[in-house]
Amino acid sequence: MKRGKKYTDAVKAFDKAAQYDSNEAIALVKKSATAKFDETVEAHIRLGVDGRHADQQVRGAVVLPHGTGKTVRVLVFAKGDKANEAEAAGADYVGAEELIPKIQNDGWFEFDVVVATPDMMGVVGRLGRVLGPKGLMPNPKAGTVTMDVTKAVNDIKAGKIEYRLDKTNIIHVPVGKVSFTEEQLADNFQTIMGAIIKAKPASAKGQYLKSVTLASTMGPGVKVNTAKLG
Repeated sequence: MKRGKKYTDAVKAFDKAAQYDSNEAIALVKKSATAKFDETVEAHIRLGVDGRHADQQVRGAVVLPHGTGKTVRVLVFAKGDKANEAEAAGADYVGAEELIPKIQNDGWFEFDVVVATPDMMGVVGRLGRVLGPKGLMPNPKAGTVTMDVTKAVNDIKAGKIEYRLDKTNIIHVPVGKVSFTEEQLADNFQTIMGAIIKAKPASAKGQYLKSVTLASTMGPGVKVNTAKLG
């Protein structure tokens, strides 16, 4: 893959093999983000667990103190009072069974997060095939299957993110935008790392944090010194 001049210049600005203190890494990521849009800063965290075993799954959600910098569209599956509650909390879309054909047949995906009350999971389950692969299926561990729809919507709008292992035992999460200050990005990053370290499965043996890399959407990855994180 051919890289542009700005990317190659950014890579030259630091040692790709070195591991940096998280604050230094954030400063380097901000410096090497040269795209014309406000890039997202992402963390890629490789864990020393085997996600194929249920007892080594690492999954959860955390509210970033400074949000993600992105406007998140929330769809809530609820009925009656809970539907009214979701609307009052600022959910972008609220509905029940009538949304099934719209999503399943018309391919409507104008939302980023799905919340459901427990009694609606039978309905939402019918969308498993389409929501599952997109990572949109509500989940109790992530706080998106709940009777407290007000809290769920407020948290998501405030910058709540989900984290979960992919097939290669890596967690990919947004930390914020390049336009954030270094302090805001550092706060968000520490919050994410704190949650992931706390979520360490009891059955995980050996080194838990294998590697942590920070990068902007179009920029090069900067390695973070994991010894200073755990």
